[in-house]
Amino acid sequence: MKFNLSDYWSHNLSPFLFQFPDPYSNWGPGGIRWYGISYLCGFVVAGIILRIAWKRGRSPYDQEQIMNLMTFQILGVLLGGRIGYALLYQGNKLLEDPFIILRVWEGGMASHGGFIGVFIATIWYAKQSKQSPLPIGDIIVSIVPPGLIFGRVANFINGELWGKTTDVSWGVLFPKAPDFLLGVARHPSQFYAATLEGLIPFIYVQWRFWKTNITNRCPGQLTGEFLFIYSIGRIINEIFREPDASLILSMSRGQFYSIFLAIGGILLIFLARQKASKQI
Repeated sequence: MKFNLSDYWSHNLSPFLFQFPDPYSNWGPGGIRWYGISYLCGFVVAGIILRIAWKRGRSPYDQEQIMNLMTFQILGVLLGGRIGYALLYQGNKLLEDPFIILRVWEGGMASHGGFIGVFIATIWYAKQSKQSPLPIGDIIVSIVPPGLIFGRVANFINGELWGKTTDVSWGVLFPKAPDFLLGVARHPSQFYAATLEGLIPFIYVQWRFWKTNITNRCPGQLTGEFLFIYSIGRIINEIFREPDASLILSMSRGQFYSIFLAIGGILLIFLARQKASKQI
């Protein structure tokens, strides 16, 4: 069924919760952006989940330790996400203008870079606190998905990372898309991503974390399962999402990088099980 231009909703949401008045509107971020708020919400929810886990005896981290752990993770997410975006998606621009890493208000955070940043932060924290990184990883993946959900919703509010062209009834007209004036609707793939990459992994990981003994019986396996489930969700979502960078081996970069993340998840499951079997 073919829909007319008037049948589609035209995206008209502002990326700002509050925009600085002139002459400061063009300074830096220009105001308080929903994208920044999404990260704040993700960190707040993560802290709440960690506190609940501690109170119910599922986490060894008290209030002070939660703050220490969160500090490492926040640095890992922000630095890894931004640097990863510059390296994985804007390599040529980075060589021409290295300062694009600092202009975060222009947008651009790579989830795969964020995962690498969190991995490094977790290893660093484990070394500093003299703990095994495997059980720490299991706790971390229980708090990551809400941030992914909030981030994808913020992508939609920003009118970025839109989907491929479509004639489905829930298609959206994105003003920033090159064919907007032609009345071409696109998949709201940001919401697909929020579901496939955030909500579904969140439900699964919470079920595994609270309803099974996987974190005690086989530390590290839950982390591997999360990485694999996220990767599959990302690969599926990329089918509907318009690539925002050149393809690699006929795949979007999101799909290409997710393959390695999925492999890493499978290897981690194998290593966790092997380690657990030796301790029996």
